[in-house]
Amino acid sequence: MLANFRIEGDVYSIPRFDIERTDIEGFINELKVFHGKFRDCFYRVETKEKAFCYMVGQFSSLEKKNIESMALEVEGADPRSMQRFISDAVWDEKKMVRNYHKMVADEMGDSSGVVIFDESGFAKKGNDSAGVSRQYCGSLGKVENCQVGVFAAYASKRGYCLLDKSLFMPEKWFTEDYAARRKKCAVPEDVTFRTKPQLAAEKLTSIHQEGTIPFTYIAADSIYGNSPEFIQAADSCSGKIYFVAMPSDTRCWLKEPKTSTKKYQYRGKAHSKQVAENKPLSVKAIAKSTHNYFWFRRRVSEGTKGPIEYEFTKKQVILCQDGLPAKSVWLVIKRTLGDNPIYYYYISNAPISTQLKTFVWLSGMRWAIEQCFEETKSELGMDHCEIRKYSGWGHHILMCMLSHFFLWHLMITLGQRAPAITLPQMRTLLEKVLPLRIFSIEDVIEKVRWIQKKNHLAFLAHKNKQVKLSL
Repeated sequence: MLANFRIEGDVYSIPRFDIERTDIEGFINELKVFHGKFRDCFYRVETKEKAFCYMVGQFSSLEKKNIESMALEVEGADPRSMQRFISDAVWDEKKMVRNYHKMVADEMGDSSGVVIFDESGFAKKGNDSAGVSRQYCGSLGKVENCQVGVFAAYASKRGYCLLDKSLFMPEKWFTEDYAARRKKCAVPEDVTFRTKPQLAAEKLTSIHQEGTIPFTYIAADSIYGNSPEFIQAADSCSGKIYFVAMPSDTRCWLKEPKTSTKKYQYRGKAHSKQVAENKPLSVKAIAKSTHNYFWFRRRVSEGTKGPIEYEFTKKQVILCQDGLPAKSVWLVIKRTLGDNPIYYYYISNAPISTQLKTFVWLSGMRWAIEQCFEETKSELGMDHCEIRKYSGWGHHILMCMLSHFFLWHLMITLGQRAPAITLPQMRTLLEKVLPLRIFSIEDVIEKVRWIQKKNHLAFLAHKNKQVKLSL
């Protein structure tokens, strides 16, 4: 998507960029103030200091932003203390998230904001990290050995960011066969198996009850839209409107069906049940049978290669639940242009008076959480985490969320002085004032020597493990 300055006003002028040296020099003080807002969430001075070092490492231009690489690059950091900070140190995570949400509300908050839910995968080579399993990894587009996180994000006209996260733990991790792994990964005893929609529902309920983040809309993929538990959580958020994707085999009626009582015999006893007199249709069948007259071509966004357009139609339908009519919702169908269109299906509890343009806008909002994943992974190393412990995964992801928001904070602060600046460009500017080590030739020699020693120890450990397995 392109920013508004590309599609409004004078599109031929070079975008404004009024940034001075003093602005860049002031970024480090901004980072210190930002870090200070979370100092009371850590219980030890060392932990507070390492939180700052960790963010500095994430903002660096390191190709691989694991703990070891960042510790060697950042002034005042070392691998052992950084490992302890992420993996073992005690944080007040709930307080951190509350403080963070207040900052998001102050800088991005808007009454028409959207809370978005989606998942993201983190490929893993080994089997020792918490929650790792062969499961679908969205970033790879296939079933692979990975961890999966369920995320909530926020988007408004002021920006977008991640709000909260949960590590999905596959059901097999709670069997007796995985007891040793759970202990090794320090999985808390109160953590039980929950599906991805259940995790998302918990986050939605928490965000709504907290009352800090202003929002009207809820958007989610079909895994959540097709979940009764998630929809129930969305319905419980009074005054909120959900717009969720649905699978093509979702069944519904275009008109309220008549129901009747059907009597039948089962094991010699008389029974009765309510049945609908006419069969429901799949949303796919409704889409195929809708005349071209009722499809409307609309622009969803402005892409780098031109406008991104789809055709839309909307209908009021009655959902089918266990063969009987349930609630009435909007069915919104989107299709690509051309002779063999691809169809996308959504339902919404929006009021009857809701115009098509609102649904068109909402259909493009998942782009925001996808951008969050792309930016935190490519710029901040969110998928570079090599921590095995359950809490370590959560700590690392939370630091990525805070760092991502800080870059947005800087962009919002610059405002119209640099309306075209992107998050990667912002990180590049910030890096120039970070307290990173300057290596002499002797330092580089020692660094390589240390890395080779560590790699050899890892090789020996792996070799010993193979010997034990062969016995």
